[in-house]
Amino acid sequence: MKIGVLFFGMMKDVAGRTAETLDLPEGAVVRDVLLYYSRHNSRFEEMLPSLAISVNREYQSADHPLRDADEVGFLPPVSGGSPGGAELSGEVPGFIQIVREPIDPQAIISRLKKPEDGATVIFDGIVRNNTRGRRTLFLEYEAYEAMALKQMETLASQARERFAVRAVSIVHRLGRLELSETSVLIVVASAHRGAAFDACRWLIDSLKKTVPIWKKEHFEDGAVWADGESFPQEFHRPGATTSGNSAS
Repeated sequence: MKIGVLFFGMMKDVAGRTAETLDLPEGAVVRDVLLYYSRHNSRFEEMLPSLAISVNREYQSADHPLRDADEVGFLPPVSGGSPGGAELSGEVPGFIQIVREPIDPQAIISRLKKPEDGATVIFDGIVRNNTRGRRTLFLEYEAYEAMALKQMETLASQARERFAVRAVSIVHRLGRLELSETSVLIVVASAHRGAAFDACRWLIDSLKKTVPIWKKEHFEDGAVWADGESFPQEFHRPGATTSGNSAS
């Protein structure tokens, strides 16, 4: 069977490509894909403890069974985002977007606020001019877009339930961003400020750990993929250490 394999962030540099097709025997699992690349690329093997794996845009374990035409993604720790987006489904107010044009915070805030709200709390993530003492020239963001939108929608729904806020909007920009431009905007509307503050902090912290968006930092003396925070344990897929079927 044929499996599509996608590489993101620094894994593109490790693999030397963004995507390819892999032939696997029937009955193969994700671990067989890990074993295949580990045997052919020592740098890939070094990266395994920090990777998460997706199958068809869902985080999965190394033992997850594969089917013909599945899409496997190798996801390094995230940096934390066609113009696109979606209104949140069902009864969840707000909207989620991934864009490539500049973000207009005031327009997004105005779109979300309602008369019943007592507070809106905003996180406006902007491009700063240095990282650990190195002067930043600009940033580049890329994402596994369909999966990122889905994860962002999930976080928005969880925030409403967990903190009892009325509405959440999240907008993340991709592509090249100059200094002081907004990379991600989160707006939370609620009857009470405490819940809005708590939800907004939880949303940005969770987005930075779980949403497949990566950042490349360009400095005066070179460019590097930003070190991301480790995935939560439930997303962690360390090492291909047990045997399985071999990829062809």
